[in-house]
Amino acid sequence: MGAVGGTGRAWAELLRVSALFTVPGDLLAGAAAGGHRPGRRTLLAACSSLCLYEAGMALNDWADRAVDAVERPGRPLPSGRIAPAAALAAAGGLTVAGIALAAAAGRPALLTGTALAATVWAYDLHLKNTPAGPAAMACARALDLLQGAVAGGPRRMVSGASGGARPAGPATAGRPAGAARHSAARSARAALPSAALLGAHTLAVTTVSRREAQGSSSALPLGGLAAVAAVAASAAGTAVRRGGTSQGPRTGTGAASDAGTGATAVLLAGYAATAARPLLHAVLNPSPYFLQRAVGGGIRAMIPLQAALAARAGAPRTGLALLAMVPVARRLSRKVSPT
Repeated sequence: MGAVGGTGRAWAELLRVSALFTVPGDLLAGAAAGGHRPGRRTLLAACSSLCLYEAGMALNDWADRAVDAVERPGRPLPSGRIAPAAALAAAGGLTVAGIALAAAAGRPALLTGTALAATVWAYDLHLKNTPAGPAAMACARALDLLQGAVAGGPRRMVSGASGGARPAGPATAGRPAGAARHSAARSARAALPSAALLGAHTLAVTTVSRREAQGSSSALPLGGLAAVAAVAASAAGTAVRRGGTSQGPRTGTGAASDAGTGATAVLLAGYAATAARPLLHAVLNPSPYFLQRAVGGGIRAMIPLQAALAARAGAPRTGLALLAMVPVARRLSRKVSPT
């Protein structure tokens, strides 16, 4: 294929496919925080988020094509491997597909997905190079996690005081639309702390990424290190408070809570190690090469962070399963840069 359509390799670079593995964890962490077991609507919402994520990648390069021609001439658009019109068409088509999939996941997911799409387009076309850019990107990631919370699905069952099982949150089956929307709102509120932590990490990574092509002082990656430490400490503190509320003799539920707290601690350690090591290298040498590696590490670190957020919300098996994406993302990032 020529420059109009581009080659498969060029499209993989444009869409930064190695970063795709950071998206499903948003939805799974959101579902866990909202009290849901992943279901059909979660899958639809995840497919919607994947489309919107890739739409943002294509739109980003279309909007930055003049800057990339100077700073990153090897990117698919300035190098002529993909025509700008093709990238813009892909961004539009993926956005439409993403919103359609969100609609199929239910009205709450459609509302959240539309807000996410609007944030993505606003960021790429205007906000990216303004002081509000990192906050807009953080908002997009937070909305992605909330998408998993509001998409719905079967409620996780927890043990009640009488030993019987009850839903972990308000059931929606058989309820009128108003009650279902109320349940989605409650799920979103329950997921807000997790969304805030993921947003804080995204804010730090995006702030560092703004200087990845030019280099910076050591203060920039040092600030990123401080943010990673703050996110890990905050998430760990919440996990300890949740895991330490049971009183009296150890029960099955108490043991499960301890297991979840332990899994959260291990996953947060993995998150901190994944994000902090390349940031430390960038502190010592804040050149474009090491800053780009720090940004790549920060993107990959989203996976263990999502896993930790799922575990602390009571879904440690979901969290541990998410870790399977880490080596795949790392291997693919060696072939296709996530930045």
